Amino acid sequence: DSGWVSVADNKGRIKMTVTKLISASALVLIGALAHAGEKDTLTVEGQAMTTRVAAQAHTPNLDEVFSGWIFRTDETQALQMDDFENPGFVFVDKGIDLYAKADGSEGKSCASCHENVEDFAGLRASMPRVVDGEVVTMENMVNDCRTERMGAEAWKWSSSDMTAITALIGLQSRGMPVNVKFDGDAAAQWEKGKELYYTRVGQLDMSCSNCHEDNYGNMIRADHLSQGQTNGFPTYRLKNAKLNSIHGRFKGCMKNIRATPYKEGGEEFKALELYLASRGNGLTVETPSVRN
Repeated sequence: DSGWVSVADNKGRIKMTVTKLISASALVLIGALAHAGEKDTLTVEGQAMTTRVAAQAHTPNLDEVFSGWIFRTDETQALQMDDFENPGFVFVDKGIDLYAKADGSEGKSCASCHENVEDFAGLRASMPRVVDGEVVTMENMVNDCRTERMGAEAWKWSSSDMTAITALIGLQSRGMPVNVKFDGDAAAQWEKGKELYYTRVGQLDMSCSNCHEDNYGNMIRADHLSQGQTNGFPTYRLKNAKLNSIHGRFKGCMKNIRATPYKEGGEEFKALELYLASRGNGLTVETPSVRN
């Protein structure tokens, strides 16, 4: 039992209901791909970012791959272009403190083994990865260090401490192209994530692709739908004034379609993260990005 609410007998009515809901919520079609920042380019502290790349063989349903930054308002875009204005850096500063703080029975800090955080440059761009058949994420790596080397307790997946550290580590790869491996040993987990991406679930009988592939560039209520790329995570959301993890965002999306979310850090979300990350190959890491 997957835990999803079955709506198999009411698909026709559900689809009609969704159509009415979208209409009532003022789904505004704004041309084929009229994005908020259609002609804008993202430069952060003088460093140019790649926010558009050609679609690849493993993304046949996309004509072009776009960073979520493209779909934000001018004001939100501007926040990400200046580290001083980017509210996510409040949490990066917290990450700096945590990195140097000794914790656990071994009396070690992150810096005890990894003296220079800059040495993590390139790591975020390659994550997640598959090791011995299992998907390994940034959060897994952080908690493995905490429990195995520091003798400290594992952090919760989307805790403020975890997102602060993953933001700090991710920042070291900012401007580097995403290059997540999805063939070879990673293929089985990638296929699992792909299946999850296209599977309709919940009372609204919707999949990830319904919003982020079929309707990106459109408005639903006050939200300008993006392709759901993960290259800017953890991302600061103006909506909740904090850094948000990838799995935390997955959880929120599934609640929005009235589905029972999988567990943060669970095998399903990790496989989905792998698949989504691969869809953004070629975009540059934007951590910490700013979204609505």
